[in-house]
Amino acid sequence: MFIQIEQDITMDHILPWLILKNVSGVGNHLFKRLIDRFQSPETILKQSAKELESTGIPKRVAQAICTTRPTEEMKNEIHRAKQFNINIVCMHDENYPPLLRQIHDPPPILYVYGQLINTDSCVAVVGSRNSTTYGESFTRSLSRELAENQLTIVSGMARGIDTAAHKGAVDANGRTIAVMGCGLETVYPAENKKLFHSIAKNNGAIISEFPMRAMPEAYHFPQRNRIISGMSMGTIVVEAGSKSGSLITARLALEQDRQVFAVPGQVNSQMTDGTHRLIKQGAKLIENAQDVLEDLGPFLNYHLHHPTKKIHEKELPPMNPFEKKIWDQLTSDPQYIDALMQNLDTTINDLSVELLQMELKGLVVQHPGKRFSRGFNS
Repeated sequence: MFIQIEQDITMDHILPWLILKNVSGVGNHLFKRLIDRFQSPETILKQSAKELESTGIPKRVAQAICTTRPTEEMKNEIHRAKQFNINIVCMHDENYPPLLRQIHDPPPILYVYGQLINTDSCVAVVGSRNSTTYGESFTRSLSRELAENQLTIVSGMARGIDTAAHKGAVDANGRTIAVMGCGLETVYPAENKKLFHSIAKNNGAIISEFPMRAMPEAYHFPQRNRIISGMSMGTIVVEAGSKSGSLITARLALEQDRQVFAVPGQVNSQMTDGTHRLIKQGAKLIENAQDVLEDLGPFLNYHLHHPTKKIHEKELPPMNPFEKKIWDQLTSDPQYIDALMQNLDTTINDLSVELLQMELKGLVVQHPGKRFSRGFNS
């Protein structure tokens, strides 16, 4: 049995999320689109097939949503999570990683062993499973220094570089998050069992989007990589061969508009073919933690001084007609002010004034680059 972590594991609100997640044809992207439109799984499950079809989803999927009911397996899933002291965090919960919520296909729910805290200051550190002694030593030192500077280290718990990254954060008594490619009933790889529990005891977390009993299938790992990059401000690749899975994480980070860093190595080593290729393609070459901190400094300062205000739908303040039009245009994905201006057929000055007022009310969150998203569960 896993150690007891102080957290809310009542999870009575999770069942509707599991019901919708288990509907055939509802993937992560469609799930997010439905949530943006209807705000909650409870509301979605109450819609008629005709109303659901009006959002552009196929008739077959709309009918499946209307006819899917809770099963004993879903209820048992929640029960098993409680047995193992695992919390299930949904996309609307305050401790769901804010940057992960912004990607186009965020996992609707996360299984969490430990504590998801300060997840707006994460950096991913990834690399080869077949790492060198130098690569592991550098990674452990780099992660330790980043953790000492209040960054949360995110990696995938794999052998080699990933393991060194987690250990470096633990060395500093800092936070680290391991994203698993299997359910949390399985510690994978098995030799990391002690590290698994050390992370949870040290205010970190082990997380997964896969059901409790899911095994570490090969196709799970590319899927989990989007979570590693998606919840992080930037991704650091330490050692990677030409076919390394960490290159997938780097590509996903670029697609998610996040920074990519690469650590150079010996020019004649196959272990650094991938990292050198990343540098040639524009990844920032780093030699120490300071290089990372300097590059991410503006982003860190932004989040330090602009905490996201959470409000619930029933607590929404009154909106004038123009504010309501803006609200209807916004989603949890940040949008550029120019796009909003065109969609609303207004001027930049009028829109800026209203957005500022909405931000003061907590209705809007402003992101770097004059981008805006909803403040409600944004």
